[in-house]
Amino acid sequence: LGSYPDIGIAEARVKATECRRQVKAGIDPIETRRIEHQPTPNFTACAARYIRAHRHGWKNAKHSRQWVSTLKTYAKPTIGDKPVDTIATEDILKILSSIWTTKTETAKRVQGRIENILDYAAAHKYRDPMNPARWRGHLDKLLPKPSRVKKVNHHPAMPYSEVSAFMGELSSNSSISALALRFLILTATRTSEVLHAQWNEIDLEATVWTIPADRMKTKLEHRVPLSDSTLSILNTLPRVEGNPYLFPGTRYGRPLSNMALLQLMRSMGYGAKGDRGNYVPHGFRSSFRDWSGEVSSFPRDVAEMALAHVIENKVEAAYRRGDLFTKRCKMMQKWASYVS
Repeated sequence: LGSYPDIGIAEARVKATECRRQVKAGIDPIETRRIEHQPTPNFTACAARYIRAHRHGWKNAKHSRQWVSTLKTYAKPTIGDKPVDTIATEDILKILSSIWTTKTETAKRVQGRIENILDYAAAHKYRDPMNPARWRGHLDKLLPKPSRVKKVNHHPAMPYSEVSAFMGELSSNSSISALALRFLILTATRTSEVLHAQWNEIDLEATVWTIPADRMKTKLEHRVPLSDSTLSILNTLPRVEGNPYLFPGTRYGRPLSNMALLQLMRSMGYGAKGDRGNYVPHGFRSSFRDWSGEVSSFPRDVAEMALAHVIENKVEAAYRRGDLFTKRCKMMQKWASYVS
C-alpha cells in the first residue's frame, strides 16, 4: 500500500478497503497496480511487438516484410507516435480514406493489420477493447465495401485452345524454366508449389506428388496425380547433389527464382507489354478450369478439387471426406492429352 510516513494510516485504510473490494470481485490488486503504472506503448512499438510474437506463424519472410512495409508507409505517419490508447476512429479514417478507392486491396490489408495490432494492445490492457479499426459493425458503416469500389482483376489466362501450341513451343526449350512451366501447366498448380517441389514429395511408383500442408494456400495436404507427360518431364530433370528441389536454381541448394517462369513467358512475347498476349503463369489454372467446364465431361467438383480450392459451403465441406483422387487421375491424363 505504500511506506509510512508517505502513506498515513487513514489513506492506507482506504487503499486496503479498495483492494479487498477488488479481490472480492476476482481482480488481482497487484496486477492492476502494475498495469496502471506501466507506460502505454505507442503504435509503432506495439506493432513491433505484435510482429515479433506472430512472425513465426506466418508462412514466409516476405509476409513479415509486407507487414512492416505497409504499416511504415501508411500507418506510421499518422499514428506511429500516438499511444495506442489514444488512437480513435478519426485517425483510422485519415489513414484509409486517401487510398480506399485508389489502392483498395492495399487499404484493406492495412485496415486488417491495424485492427490486429489494436486487438493485441487491448488483450495486453494497453487500451479498451473497442477497436476503432474494426471492419465488421464499425468501419463497414463508414467506408464502402472493397468489392464495390474496385473490380477484382484476375490473372490474365491463355485461352485453353491455345495452350497446346504453347506447350509445343515450350517443348523445344530444354531450360529448367521451360520444364518447370510445362510441369505447372500439366499439374494445374501454383507457381510457388512447383518451384518449391522437392524429390521426397514425389512417388514415381504410385505416380503421385504430395504437397505438404505448410506449402499450400489452404494449409491442407494436396495430392496431385502425375500424368504420363508429367512423368516424362520428371525423368529428364537433373538430380543436383545437395539440392532437394525438382527445379534447381543457380544458387547452391536453392530452387529457381520466383520470377523465372514469368521472365520466360516475357522472353516469348507474353506478359503486360507482350505482343502475343498479357498472359502469366498463374493464369494456366484458369485455362485448365475453362477446359474442364467447356470441353471435358468431368463434374465441377473434380476440377475444384484438382485446383485445391476451399469448399465455401461449410455444410458441404463437413460432409466431404475424400479428395476424388481416382477421378482426378483420369482428368489430369485427359488434360495432358489435350495440351499435348
